[in-house]
Amino acid sequence: MLKNYFKIALRNLLKNKTNTFINITGLSIGMTCCMLIVLYVADELNFDRFWPQGERIYRMALERKYPDRSTKYAIIPASYAQSVRKEIPEIEQSIRVFNFNGEGATLLRHNNKTLEERAFLFADSAFFQVFQIPLIEGAPTKVLSRPNTVVLTQRTARRLFGTVSPIGKFVELVQGPKLEISGVCEDVPTNAHFTFDFLTSTVNLQPADQINHISFSAYTYLLLKPHTQATAVEAKFPKVVEKYAAGEVERNFGVSYKDYVKSGNGYFYFLQPIRNIHLDSNIEAELQPNGSRTLVYLFSVIALFILLIACINFMNLATARSSERAREVGIRKAMGSTKAQLAAQFLTESVLLSVFSFLVSVGLVALFLPSFNNLAGKQLALSYFFNWSLLPFLPALAIFVGLLAGSYPAGVLSAFEPIKVLKGKFLSTRQGYWLRNGLVVFQFSISIILIIGTIIVYSQLNYLQEKELGFTKESIIKLQGVGFLGNKTETFKREVEQISGVESVGGTSSTPGEKQGFFGITFRKNGDNESVTGRGTLVDEQYLQTMCMTMLAGRPFERTFNDSVSVILNEEAVTKLGLTDPIGKQIISPDNFAQQDGPPVFYTIVGVVKNFHFSSLHEKIVPLFILNDRLIRRFNNEIVVRVKSQEAKPLVSQIESIWKRYQPDQPFHYSFLDSDWNALYQSEQVSQRIFGVFSLLAIFIACMGLLGLAIYVIQQRTKEIGIRKVLGASVLSITTLLSKDFIKLVLIAIVIASPIAWYAVDRWLQNFAYRIDIEWWVFVAAGVLSMGIAVLTVSFQSIKAALMNPVKSLKSE
Repeated sequence: MLKNYFKIALRNLLKNKTNTFINITGLSIGMTCCMLIVLYVADELNFDRFWPQGERIYRMALERKYPDRSTKYAIIPASYAQSVRKEIPEIEQSIRVFNFNGEGATLLRHNNKTLEERAFLFADSAFFQVFQIPLIEGAPTKVLSRPNTVVLTQRTARRLFGTVSPIGKFVELVQGPKLEISGVCEDVPTNAHFTFDFLTSTVNLQPADQINHISFSAYTYLLLKPHTQATAVEAKFPKVVEKYAAGEVERNFGVSYKDYVKSGNGYFYFLQPIRNIHLDSNIEAELQPNGSRTLVYLFSVIALFILLIACINFMNLATARSSERAREVGIRKAMGSTKAQLAAQFLTESVLLSVFSFLVSVGLVALFLPSFNNLAGKQLALSYFFNWSLLPFLPALAIFVGLLAGSYPAGVLSAFEPIKVLKGKFLSTRQGYWLRNGLVVFQFSISIILIIGTIIVYSQLNYLQEKELGFTKESIIKLQGVGFLGNKTETFKREVEQISGVESVGGTSSTPGEKQGFFGITFRKNGDNESVTGRGTLVDEQYLQTMCMTMLAGRPFERTFNDSVSVILNEEAVTKLGLTDPIGKQIISPDNFAQQDGPPVFYTIVGVVKNFHFSSLHEKIVPLFILNDRLIRRFNNEIVVRVKSQEAKPLVSQIESIWKRYQPDQPFHYSFLDSDWNALYQSEQVSQRIFGVFSLLAIFIACMGLLGLAIYVIQQRTKEIGIRKVLGASVLSITTLLSKDFIKLVLIAIVIASPIAWYAVDRWLQNFAYRIDIEWWVFVAAGVLSMGIAVLTVSFQSIKAALMNPVKSLKSE
């Protein structure tokens, strides 16, 4: 019986080649999208799932509340790891991890070569007791127990020492001590929210060990005791904060802790399950860029919709051609076939078609996976499917799609009454007509929503890139790692300034767009207890001019003045401090950069700069305090070089040649500020690309189905067309007659899709502090585009039918 099912199914598929081609094309594209998204989603959902004690590991994070806003941080004061473990018995172990280089690199010297290492972290000695990464050499409790020791990953050990054991050997920090290699661990999987190549002991880090409960520096991880609820631990944090931070608050801010909290300030600590960090955490100072659970869900829904659109094509074409199969059903029922047997026959056809489509889609996945990786910023491989969790998905997908696509047509076709059919009284039901139309509307509604989403994402990205930022990001070359120049920094800057085509050179501790570059700092007016916490940065005398920032009052820093305790404020800082005519007035900061635990510092306001965006447009502009880099007698971390626009790239080689004369052993690193700024919106760029591609695929599949329906409807009305032509109907009138019903369906889809799309994109735009308005033309453009594609699809067949010789269509009459 099963053999006959397959033989008849194969015969029917080969008999209707056009329908078969349309269905295989639609289903294979739908399954390809689905499989690619499954790879993406599986990779995202598996982040940090491999840790043996993962269900008990949490990161302690902070929501720092200010009187008018709040900010969440992944780093917290270094002393809390010990304090919470001491005060809260439910905590089994606590460790700190430090990333002192931020997004920069650590320079090592090995075999007379200077190496740049970006995956360089510091950790407490209990690290391998919490994160049980297998050690190939060394004991978990000892490898980080001594000062100046480092653990290498297996990949790094092989890269530096080959097959020789590195234990007891040394690597030397360019600006630091030699580090003895005390252990080798397995490589950290790429789907972790942090990775490292070098893990160094914190035993000799004096600043990290000082008592500090209000300045943020450490990533703190807690291992809770079995069966402990995270909420129970979080409930005990406020008392710990009051016990340990109150004294520091009173010393630094000059007010009691109760008054400090009453004025709207506060430190609210919470726990993040390590398995949720990658998808659910997007706070300040993340160890590396995280993903988005919303994006994962969105891509999953899009892939599902595309697959549904392909299945709908099959349903529509199968039910539309039901009259052609009616006589077959009548004869087979008269010969004794049951409804179940007929349904099984039609389901076999759809499953067979789905299997063919699946085989095609496997080839398409292999072909387009590199492009999809580039699109989504991933490194996925087809081998991901060959693990125990995803392997059953492949055959299940083919069978599920076949059953889904064939279920309704099988039910309809197998229910025909043989007496009516054999007497020629079969008519397609009005219910089937409305269902087919409803499915077409659904297809185009999804396609239009995707088109609107693509237009909005593109418009918002364009707005982010074109918005006036308050500084010049074009033609700015950013030089990194400048601290290695030491006391040669000023001489280097002056020499770069002499290059023809260079307009200005400035130094800074951080440039706009750097997440970890702008430090937290607090100020209050002289004689006032109300404090304002904002961001701070250190700059030299040329920086504001180089970045083309606008001075609204006062002056920038100048070499002819002693500006070591001068400060420049942005407009927001002036407003929050409640200052009028601020130039020459003094404000006080408890943060003494020149002397640890020193007295508060009095700063004189010498200038006010126009507000500029120093972080992405996801965030509102906050108070900014610009200090002179001479304050703490250290050299700039970065140098910015403004050049004539047409000469940016050619000048890089000249700057590099000067660098090599000053630092022959140090790598030369540069970037263009406009590129760095645009990279802040990488997630949005991925969304835009995927929206665009999936929109095209969705509307392509929908149009394939529309084409199939148009072909069938025109075939049904061939004789009518012939008669109309004989009676004098024009090609235009016949084309309009055949197209208008389909155009109505697309118009209905536009009406349904527009409010849904508006709601979805408005929610997405709420992620930005600065955003576009949703204009009416977006919906018109999406409607016109989808309408145009649909009209072209249907009109091609309509015009072809209208041009047909009526003799051919009427000769059988």
